[in-house]
Amino acid sequence: MLKLYAFAQGSAASTRSALHRSEEGQTMAEYGVILSVITVAIVTAVSLLSGNIQGAFESVAGLVPG
Repeated sequence: MLKLYAFAQGSAASTRSALHRSEEGQTMAEYGVILSVITVAIVTAVSLLSGNIQGAFESVAGLVPG
């Protein structure tokens, strides 16, 4: 019975150490989520403001001689 307890305790310790090593993967996943949220926000902002942006470019193009 003591051998079984020692084996279980050693197995739990190795699992705990493996979980501590995998924190970098969680960080990369968080960066991916943040990047996708920023991308969606930029695409939404550009699509909502596209008419105003086009008007600004046309007014500047009208001021340029040539």
